[in-house]
Amino acid sequence: MDQGHLTHNWDEAEAEPNQLRWKPFEIPRASEKKLDFVSGLHTLCGAGEPKSRNGIAIHIFTCNTPMINRCFYNSDGDFLIVPQQGKLLITTEFGKLLVEPNEICVIQQGMRFNVEVFGESRGYILEVYGVHFELPDLGPIGANGLANPRDFLVPVAWYEDRQVAGDYTVISKYQGKLFSAQQDFSPFNVVAWHGNYTPYKYNLDNFMVINSVAFDHADPSVFTVLTAKSTRPGVALADFVIFPPRWGVANNTFRPPYYHRNCMSEFMGLIKGHYEAKEEGFQPGGASLHSMMTPHGPDAECFEKASKARLEAERVAEGTMAFMFESSFSMAVTTWGLKTSNCLDKTYYKCWEPLKSHFNPRCK
Repeated sequence: MDQGHLTHNWDEAEAEPNQLRWKPFEIPRASEKKLDFVSGLHTLCGAGEPKSRNGIAIHIFTCNTPMINRCFYNSDGDFLIVPQQGKLLITTEFGKLLVEPNEICVIQQGMRFNVEVFGESRGYILEVYGVHFELPDLGPIGANGLANPRDFLVPVAWYEDRQVAGDYTVISKYQGKLFSAQQDFSPFNVVAWHGNYTPYKYNLDNFMVINSVAFDHADPSVFTVLTAKSTRPGVALADFVIFPPRWGVANNTFRPPYYHRNCMSEFMGLIKGHYEAKEEGFQPGGASLHSMMTPHGPDAECFEKASKARLEAERVAEGTMAFMFESSFSMAVTTWGLKTSNCLDKTYYKCWEPLKSHFNPRCK
Protein backbone atom coordinates (compact mmCIF):
# COMPACT_ATOMS: atom_id res chain seq x y z
CA MET A 1 0.00 0.00 0.00
CA ASP A 2 0.98 3.66 -0.29
CA GLN A 3 3.74 4.39 2.26
CA GLY A 4 3.13 8.15 2.33
CA HIS A 5 5.86 9.88 4.33
CA LEU A 6 6.47 7.00 6.73
CA THR A 7 10.03 5.66 6.58
CA HIS A 8 12.90 4.14 8.53
CA ASN A 9 15.49 4.84 5.84
CA TRP A 10 17.94 7.01 7.77
CA ASP A 11 20.32 7.36 4.82
CA GLU A 12 17.97 9.15 2.42
CA ALA A 13 19.34 12.61 3.32
CA GLU A 14 22.79 13.96 4.19
CA ALA A 15 23.70 14.13 7.88
CA GLU A 16 22.71 17.44 9.50
CA PRO A 17 24.60 18.27 12.74
CA ASN A 18 23.32 21.87 13.08
CA GLN A 19 20.64 23.07 15.46
CA LEU A 20 17.26 22.57 13.77
CA ARG A 21 13.90 24.13 14.44
CA TRP A 22 10.59 23.63 12.68
CA LYS A 23 7.67 26.02 12.46
CA PRO A 24 4.26 24.51 13.29
CA PHE A 25 3.59 21.62 10.95
CA GLU A 26 0.76 22.47 8.61
CA ILE A 27 -2.54 20.59 8.77
CA PRO A 28 -4.29 20.34 5.39
CA ARG A 29 -7.95 21.30 5.36
CA ALA A 30 -10.34 18.43 4.80
CA SER A 31 -11.82 20.28 1.83
CA GLU A 32 -8.39 20.24 0.18
CA LYS A 33 -7.02 16.84 1.17
CA LYS A 34 -8.52 14.28 3.52
CA LEU A 35 -6.00 12.67 5.86
CA ASP A 36 -6.72 10.22 8.63
CA PHE A 37 -4.27 9.24 11.36
CA VAL A 38 -2.40 6.67 9.25
CA SER A 39 -2.25 8.63 6.00
CA GLY A 40 -1.20 11.68 8.05
CA LEU A 41 1.91 10.05 9.56
CA HIS A 42 5.20 11.76 8.66
CA THR A 43 8.56 10.49 9.87
CA LEU A 44 10.80 13.36 10.98
CA CYS A 45 13.90 11.64 12.34
CA GLY A 46 15.18 8.48 13.96
CA ALA A 47 17.92 5.87 14.24
CA GLY A 48 18.34 2.12 14.42
CA GLU A 49 15.95 -0.23 12.68
CA PRO A 50 13.03 -2.48 13.49
CA LYS A 51 14.47 -5.74 12.14
CA SER A 52 17.09 -5.84 14.87
CA ARG A 53 14.55 -4.57 17.46
CA ASN A 54 16.77 -1.67 18.45
CA GLY A 55 16.02 1.93 17.62
CA ILE A 56 13.56 4.79 17.65
CA ALA A 57 11.61 6.99 15.26
CA ILE A 58 9.91 10.34 15.75
CA HIS A 59 6.80 11.01 13.69
CA ILE A 60 4.48 13.96 13.24
CA PHE A 61 0.81 13.29 12.61
CA THR A 62 -1.49 15.78 10.93
CA CYS A 63 -5.04 14.66 10.15
CA ASN A 64 -8.50 16.04 9.56
CA THR A 65 -10.80 13.03 9.14
CA PRO A 66 -11.54 9.89 11.16
CA MET A 67 -10.36 6.40 10.22
CA ILE A 68 -13.47 4.85 8.67
CA ASN A 69 -13.54 1.05 8.60
CA ARG A 70 -9.78 1.03 9.06
CA CYS A 71 -7.54 0.06 11.94
CA PHE A 72 -3.79 0.07 12.44
CA TYR A 73 -1.29 -1.95 14.43
CA ASN A 74 2.46 -1.61 14.81
CA SER A 75 4.47 -4.83 14.58
CA ASP A 76 7.72 -2.91 15.06
CA GLY A 77 7.27 -1.30 18.46
CA ASP A 78 5.33 1.00 20.78
CA PHE A 79 3.79 4.40 19.96
CA LEU A 80 3.85 7.15 22.57
CA ILE A 81 1.34 9.67 21.18
CA VAL A 82 1.36 13.34 22.22
CA PRO A 83 -1.65 15.22 20.80
CA GLN A 84 -1.02 18.95 20.40
CA GLN A 85 -4.17 20.14 18.62
CA GLY A 86 -7.50 18.37 18.65
CA LYS A 87 -8.65 15.49 20.81
CA LEU A 88 -8.31 11.86 19.71
CA LEU A 89 -10.91 9.18 20.36
CA ILE A 90 -8.85 6.00 20.15
CA THR A 91 -10.70 2.70 19.90
CA THR A 92 -8.61 -0.34 20.79
CA GLU A 93 -9.26 -4.05 21.29
CA PHE A 94 -9.30 -3.23 25.02
CA GLY A 95 -11.79 -0.35 24.86
CA LYS A 96 -11.78 3.37 24.13
CA LEU A 97 -9.44 6.17 25.18
CA LEU A 98 -10.29 9.86 24.79
CA VAL A 99 -6.93 11.63 24.65
CA GLU A 100 -6.80 15.43 24.67
CA PRO A 101 -3.91 17.90 24.37
CA ASN A 102 -1.88 17.87 27.60
CA GLU A 103 -2.48 14.13 27.84
CA ILE A 104 -0.44 11.30 26.32
CA CYS A 105 -1.22 7.73 25.46
CA VAL A 106 0.87 4.66 24.76
CA ILE A 107 -0.29 2.03 22.26
CA GLN A 108 1.97 -0.96 22.72
CA GLN A 109 3.31 -3.28 20.04
CA GLY A 110 0.69 -5.33 18.17
CA MET A 111 -2.42 -3.58 19.54
CA ARG A 112 -5.01 -2.75 16.90
CA PHE A 113 -6.52 0.70 17.13
CA ASN A 114 -8.61 3.24 15.26
CA VAL A 115 -8.40 7.03 15.66
CA GLU A 116 -11.37 9.35 15.36
CA VAL A 117 -10.73 13.10 15.17
CA PHE A 118 -13.15 16.01 15.42
CA GLY A 119 -11.43 18.54 13.20
CA GLU A 120 -7.91 19.52 12.24
CA SER A 121 -5.57 17.60 14.54
CA ARG A 122 -1.82 17.45 15.05
CA GLY A 123 0.68 15.88 17.37
CA TYR A 124 3.93 14.03 17.94
CA ILE A 125 4.79 10.32 18.21
CA LEU A 126 7.82 8.66 19.77
CA GLU A 127 8.22 5.10 18.50
CA VAL A 128 10.57 2.64 20.20
CA TYR A 129 11.62 -0.74 18.82
CA GLY A 130 12.27 -3.75 21.00
CA VAL A 131 11.47 -2.42 24.48
CA HIS A 132 8.46 -0.95 26.25
CA PHE A 133 7.99 2.32 28.09
CA GLU A 134 8.12 2.15 31.87
CA LEU A 135 8.36 4.45 34.84
CA PRO A 136 11.90 5.63 35.63
CA ASP A 137 13.73 4.31 38.66
CA LEU A 138 13.19 6.85 41.45
CA GLY A 139 16.39 6.14 43.40
CA PRO A 140 16.71 8.42 46.46
CA ILE A 141 13.38 10.11 45.62
CA GLY A 142 11.79 7.05 47.20
CA ALA A 143 8.43 5.41 46.61
CA ASN A 144 6.44 8.40 45.34
CA GLY A 145 7.09 11.23 42.92
CA LEU A 146 7.23 12.25 39.27
CA ALA A 147 4.58 10.26 37.37
CA ASN A 148 2.77 8.09 39.91
CA PRO A 149 1.33 4.71 38.83
CA ARG A 150 -2.11 5.59 40.22
CA ASP A 151 -2.56 8.32 37.60
CA PHE A 152 -2.25 6.08 34.53
CA LEU A 153 -5.62 5.08 33.10
CA VAL A 154 -6.50 2.01 31.02
CA PRO A 155 -9.67 1.40 28.97
CA VAL A 156 -12.81 -0.28 30.19
CA ALA A 157 -13.73 -3.23 27.98
CA TRP A 158 -15.89 -2.28 25.00
CA TYR A 159 -16.80 -4.22 21.89
CA GLU A 160 -18.84 -4.09 18.72
CA ASP A 161 -20.26 -7.07 16.84
CA ARG A 162 -20.37 -5.45 13.42
CA GLN A 163 -20.21 -6.87 9.92
CA VAL A 164 -18.69 -4.64 7.25
CA ALA A 165 -20.07 -5.37 3.81
CA GLY A 166 -17.64 -3.02 2.06
CA ASP A 167 -14.62 -4.64 3.72
CA TYR A 168 -12.71 -3.54 6.76
CA THR A 169 -9.03 -2.64 6.20
CA VAL A 170 -6.43 -3.77 8.72
CA ILE A 171 -3.13 -1.93 8.29
CA SER A 172 0.12 -3.29 9.70
CA LYS A 173 3.45 -1.55 10.06
CA TYR A 174 6.02 -4.31 9.67
CA GLN A 175 9.78 -3.76 9.28
CA GLY A 176 9.08 -0.09 8.60
CA LYS A 177 6.61 -0.73 5.75
CA LEU A 178 2.83 -0.50 5.64
CA PHE A 179 0.77 -3.54 4.59
CA SER A 180 -2.99 -3.95 4.41
CA ALA A 181 -5.48 -6.81 4.52
CA GLN A 182 -9.26 -6.94 4.17
CA GLN A 183 -11.83 -8.61 6.38
CA ASP A 184 -15.62 -8.39 6.60
CA PHE A 185 -16.00 -7.60 10.31
CA SER A 186 -14.80 -5.08 12.88
CA PRO A 187 -11.69 -6.22 14.80
CA PHE A 188 -12.98 -4.56 17.97
CA ASN A 189 -14.97 -7.61 18.98
CA VAL A 190 -13.12 -8.42 22.22
CA VAL A 191 -15.84 -8.75 24.85
CA ALA A 192 -13.57 -8.83 27.90
CA TRP A 193 -9.90 -8.85 28.80
CA HIS A 194 -7.56 -9.23 31.77
CA GLY A 195 -3.84 -8.75 32.35
CA ASN A 196 -1.45 -5.80 32.33
CA TYR A 197 -0.37 -5.54 28.67
CA THR A 198 -2.75 -2.72 27.76
CA PRO A 199 -2.88 0.69 26.13
CA TYR A 200 -2.91 3.51 28.66
CA LYS A 201 -3.11 7.28 28.97
CA TYR A 202 -1.77 9.90 31.38
CA ASN A 203 -2.65 13.53 32.12
CA LEU A 204 0.53 15.63 32.31
CA ASP A 205 -1.05 17.88 34.95
CA ASN A 206 -0.69 14.97 37.39
CA PHE A 207 3.11 15.03 37.23
CA MET A 208 4.64 15.70 40.66
CA VAL A 209 7.46 18.13 39.90
CA ILE A 210 10.77 17.97 41.74
CA ASN A 211 13.09 20.95 41.42
CA SER A 212 16.08 22.64 43.04
CA VAL A 213 15.16 24.57 46.20
CA ALA A 214 18.63 25.98 46.99
CA PHE A 215 20.88 26.72 44.02
CA ASP A 216 21.87 25.36 40.61
CA HIS A 217 19.88 23.09 38.29
CA ALA A 218 18.78 19.54 38.80
CA ASP A 219 19.42 17.37 35.76
CA PRO A 220 16.41 17.36 33.39
CA SER A 221 16.05 13.65 34.11
CA VAL A 222 14.01 14.68 37.19
CA PHE A 223 11.26 15.62 34.71
CA THR A 224 11.10 12.13 33.16
CA VAL A 225 7.57 10.77 32.78
CA LEU A 226 8.40 7.50 30.99
CA THR A 227 11.59 5.83 29.87
CA ALA A 228 12.51 3.10 27.40
CA LYS A 229 15.65 1.53 28.79
CA SER A 230 18.63 0.39 26.74
CA THR A 231 20.84 -2.57 27.55
CA ARG A 232 23.36 -0.20 29.19
CA PRO A 233 22.49 0.58 32.83
CA GLY A 234 21.66 4.25 33.32
CA VAL A 235 21.41 4.99 29.57
CA ALA A 236 17.98 5.30 27.99
CA LEU A 237 17.04 4.26 24.51
CA ALA A 238 14.60 7.17 24.86
CA ASP A 239 13.09 9.27 27.65
CA PHE A 240 9.85 11.24 27.55
CA VAL A 241 10.51 14.39 29.58
CA ILE A 242 8.21 17.37 30.27
CA PHE A 243 8.80 20.93 31.47
CA PRO A 244 5.59 21.70 33.36
CA PRO A 245 4.52 24.75 35.40
CA ARG A 246 6.54 24.91 38.61
CA TRP A 247 8.21 27.22 41.11
CA GLY A 248 11.70 28.60 40.48
CA VAL A 249 13.51 29.56 43.71
CA ALA A 250 17.22 28.85 43.10
CA ASN A 251 19.59 31.54 44.41
CA ASN A 252 22.87 32.65 42.81
CA THR A 253 21.77 30.78 39.70
CA PHE A 254 21.09 31.46 36.04
CA ARG A 255 17.63 29.94 36.14
CA PRO A 256 16.85 29.19 32.49
CA PRO A 257 18.32 26.00 30.99
CA TYR A 258 22.06 26.40 30.81
CA TYR A 259 24.19 26.35 27.66
CA HIS A 260 25.49 22.89 27.04
CA ARG A 261 26.43 20.04 24.75
CA ASN A 262 24.90 16.66 25.40
CA CYS A 263 25.83 13.03 24.86
CA MET A 264 22.13 12.54 24.08
CA SER A 265 19.99 13.80 21.19
CA GLU A 266 17.27 16.23 22.26
CA PHE A 267 14.02 16.57 20.29
CA MET A 268 11.61 19.13 21.73
CA GLY A 269 7.98 19.91 21.02
CA LEU A 270 5.56 22.44 22.45
CA ILE A 271 1.96 21.55 23.27
CA LYS A 272 0.90 25.00 24.45
CA GLY A 273 2.25 28.32 25.74
CA HIS A 274 5.76 29.74 25.41
CA TYR A 275 8.91 27.81 26.23
CA GLU A 276 10.95 29.73 28.80
CA ALA A 277 14.29 29.55 26.98
CA LYS A 278 12.92 30.69 23.60
CA GLU A 279 9.68 32.60 23.95
CA GLU A 280 9.74 33.68 20.31
CA GLY A 281 10.13 31.34 17.34
CA PHE A 282 9.48 28.06 19.15
CA GLN A 283 5.73 27.71 18.68
CA PRO A 284 3.05 25.18 19.66
CA GLY A 285 2.92 22.49 16.99
CA GLY A 286 6.54 23.12 16.00
CA ALA A 287 9.69 21.31 17.10
CA SER A 288 13.45 21.50 17.49
CA LEU A 289 16.30 18.99 17.34
CA HIS A 290 19.64 19.52 19.03
CA SER A 291 21.79 16.61 18.02
CA MET A 292 24.47 14.84 19.97
CA MET A 293 27.27 17.23 21.03
CA THR A 294 25.74 20.19 19.17
CA PRO A 295 25.84 23.26 21.50
CA HIS A 296 22.58 24.99 22.36
CA GLY A 297 20.82 26.96 25.06
CA PRO A 298 18.64 30.03 25.67
CA ASP A 299 18.38 32.70 23.00
CA ALA A 300 19.95 36.14 23.47
CA GLU A 301 16.74 37.76 24.70
CA CYS A 302 16.26 35.13 27.37
CA PHE A 303 19.88 35.46 28.49
CA GLU A 304 19.68 39.22 28.93
CA LYS A 305 16.34 39.06 30.72
CA ALA A 306 17.41 36.29 33.11
CA SER A 307 20.79 37.90 33.82
CA LYS A 308 19.12 41.11 35.07
CA ALA A 309 16.15 39.56 36.86
CA ARG A 310 15.79 39.74 40.64
CA LEU A 311 16.05 36.24 42.09
CA GLU A 312 12.70 36.00 43.80
CA ALA A 313 10.39 33.03 44.02
CA GLU A 314 8.51 32.90 40.72
CA ARG A 315 6.23 30.68 38.72
CA VAL A 316 7.99 29.18 35.70
CA ALA A 317 6.25 27.96 32.54
CA GLU A 318 2.79 28.97 33.73
CA GLY A 319 0.26 28.01 31.05
CA THR A 320 2.95 26.13 29.12
CA MET A 321 3.74 22.51 28.41
CA ALA A 322 6.95 21.75 26.53
CA PHE A 323 8.33 18.24 26.27
CA MET A 324 11.44 16.42 25.11
CA PHE A 325 12.11 13.07 23.47
CA GLU A 326 15.69 12.46 24.60
CA SER A 327 17.64 9.56 23.12
CA SER A 328 21.08 7.99 23.30
CA PHE A 329 20.85 7.48 19.52
CA SER A 330 22.39 9.92 17.06
CA MET A 331 19.31 10.62 14.97
CA ALA A 332 19.11 11.21 11.23
CA VAL A 333 16.57 13.63 9.78
CA THR A 334 14.42 12.55 6.85
CA THR A 335 13.99 14.31 3.53
CA TRP A 336 10.47 15.21 4.63
CA GLY A 337 11.85 16.90 7.72
CA LEU A 338 14.56 18.81 5.88
CA LYS A 339 12.71 19.72 2.70
CA THR A 340 9.28 18.35 1.88
CA SER A 341 7.50 19.63 5.00
CA ASN A 342 8.53 23.22 4.16
CA CYS A 343 8.52 23.94 7.89
CA LEU A 344 12.26 24.03 8.63
CA ASP A 345 13.23 27.41 10.10
CA LYS A 346 16.44 28.25 8.28
CA THR A 347 17.04 31.35 10.41
CA TYR A 348 17.07 29.48 13.74
CA TYR A 349 20.80 30.05 14.34
CA LYS A 350 20.25 33.81 14.39
CA CYS A 351 18.64 33.68 17.83
CA TRP A 352 22.15 33.23 19.31
CA GLU A 353 24.00 35.78 17.17
CA PRO A 354 23.36 38.77 19.51
CA LEU A 355 24.96 36.96 22.49
CA LYS A 356 27.94 38.86 23.88
CA SER A 357 30.73 37.97 26.27
CA HIS A 358 30.24 39.50 29.72
CA PHE A 359 33.38 38.00 31.22
CA ASN A 360 35.29 40.35 33.53
CA PRO A 361 38.39 38.85 35.18
CA ARG A 362 38.26 41.57 37.88
CA CYS A 363 34.88 40.36 39.17
CA LYS A 364 35.43 37.93 42.02
